[in-house]
Amino acid sequence: MEKIFDVVIIGGGPAGLTAGIYATRAALDVLLVEKFACGGQALTTDTVENYPGFPDGVSGPALMEDMKRQAERFGLRTLPSNVTKIALKKNRNDAFLVTSEKGETLKALSLIIATGACWNTLGVPGEKELAGRGVSYCATCDGPLFRGKEVVVVGGGDTAIQEALFLSKFASRVTVIHRRDRLRATKILQERISRNNRVSFLWEAVVTAILGKQKVEGVTVKKAREPQETELKADGVFIFVGVQPNSAFLKGAVDLDESGYIRTDNEMRTSAEGIFACGDVRKKLLRQISTAVGEGATAAFGAQQYVEDIRGIAYP
Repeated sequence: MEKIFDVVIIGGGPAGLTAGIYATRAALDVLLVEKFACGGQALTTDTVENYPGFPDGVSGPALMEDMKRQAERFGLRTLPSNVTKIALKKNRNDAFLVTSEKGETLKALSLIIATGACWNTLGVPGEKELAGRGVSYCATCDGPLFRGKEVVVVGGGDTAIQEALFLSKFASRVTVIHRRDRLRATKILQERISRNNRVSFLWEAVVTAILGKQKVEGVTVKKAREPQETELKADGVFIFVGVQPNSAFLKGAVDLDESGYIRTDNEMRTSAEGIFACGDVRKKLLRQISTAVGEGATAAFGAQQYVEDIRGIAYP
């Protein structure tokens, strides 16, 4: 007989790994599918300061490696692959079909979607052409390459300001370009960056092009109240202008909002019975490691109850 897993978890960030820990500890037959390295966006975070239990902060990659090792200690198996499609059940006792980009098909009684979100792009000339040659979406990854150089950070939220502060350790000058007249970042981050003499701001401005042939040489900027564009010299451009959910493969399978985030109830149940969602791919108020962890645990418990009910072994 073809193998049918109790649960297939799609996505290996904080939510998916936590779901894996809880599901394996419940003695379920679980497989986690992750197209890249486990850890999600936390892998690109230099220091996580707001995760409970670490008063001095913790490195994002280190935290994710600990989560991964903990999940593996309980028996979680991981398949490196990218899911391109899922097929819903015809009957409750049937299995979901999960198709990978390699054409593999996995079967599972329940699914947990934890695919997270990816960075938005600016969509301006030069961005795609110079990606990896001065254009970056990860200061933790690329910041040390810009020691003593001038860089631009685009965005005004928590991530943009955290990354600007990190870049100021290496760059001679960090210019934050934000389309509004004030930051969206939390107050403590605003206070820190206001005291940093290596960081300056361009308010009510947008980047209209990224300049350079073989590598980034600068950006073209348009300010709201000025008719002309101006050029700003820069050796690197770091872009943090929000995220979009990794949910394209779910269209038609579960209910998504207008932005593509998965709608769930408070127990992480989606519109399709037996499919649960957690983490940044889910429609919610706050996207943090701490919220992802809680949702991952809830989704795993819901999947456990669902599977045990199908198997007729649910606790009465």
